Amino acid sequence: MNSMNRRNLIKTAGASAAVLGITGLDAFSGRLAANEAETDSLPMQLYKSMSNEQRHKICLPADHAKRQYVSNWWYIHPKDRIPGTFNDEQQALIQNIFDSLHSPDYQAAVRQQVETDQYGELKNAPAVAFFGTPEDDDFEFLYTGHHVTRRCNVHEDRRQGFGGAPLFYGHFPDEFNETKDHPGNPYWYQGKAFNQFVHALDGRQQQRGLVSAAPRKEKPETVVQKKTTGWEGLACADMSRDQQKLLINTMGTMMAMFRKEDVQATLAMIEQKGMVDQLHVSWYEGKFDIGSDKVWDTWQIEGPELVWYFRGQPHIHSYFHLKS
Repeated sequence: MNSMNRRNLIKTAGASAAVLGITGLDAFSGRLAANEAETDSLPMQLYKSMSNEQRHKICLPADHAKRQYVSNWWYIHPKDRIPGTFNDEQQALIQNIFDSLHSPDYQAAVRQQVETDQYGELKNAPAVAFFGTPEDDDFEFLYTGHHVTRRCNVHEDRRQGFGGAPLFYGHFPDEFNETKDHPGNPYWYQGKAFNQFVHALDGRQQQRGLVSAAPRKEKPETVVQKKTTGWEGLACADMSRDQQKLLINTMGTMMAMFRKEDVQATLAMIEQKGMVDQLHVSWYEGKFDIGSDKVWDTWQIEGPELVWYFRGQPHIHSYFHLKS
């Protein structure tokens, strides 16, 4: 896709928002706020608002195979997208749920990313699902689409981390092959934070973290697959405690796009399980270093229970999976 077409699509995305079910949020949010007696989480409000026909289309068993699926562009229900399945108020509530999964500082940028990556076409509208029923402790809401996979627990949609299933985010605002500074990409702030961490390491550690081989492939079946041995890069067990703490703090900084409660829960799990000594950190040279400027565009943090793969070439795709 050439840059002119991409820019035109960005312009039309906002005009198409009403078609794709993104209008009405502010008014609907106001009604929710006015109802001080409301105690259900936002996803539970959506579930309770659904008809039997909608539930038949949208709800899946708790152990459904697609619960652990992730890809850069997929729909949990390809034939039942948000606009054609939900009424206006439900669509506004879904947008409210999606926004609530992100920090207020990043909500507008992330929403714009999702809208832009629909290219103004109904065929690219997102799809959602529920896994399980209200009787399940791990009752889960899922939101999928182009460059987006998000999820949360339905009962208590805060302080739950990410539910033990993979997330995805990505984008290219203009050019498919982004330049080294990833102009306009709302997720490149993570790359900047990661590079600050790398620069804080000593020269020997920086050499050990640099990998010449190609990073992991993006096949949906294996992209978040975890190794039990043979990790690449720098072993965190060989870092000082201060450096390990810096890595945790960097991960927190990179997660800033998500709501604070999820970030806190995720970092607490990593520390409480003692995962840090099992992690390996790597970054990739060659074509994966756009501009050959040693500002690493592609990197990975992985261990037996965690994969965080950030691919910056040709544009940003990022997968995060932490076992709960």
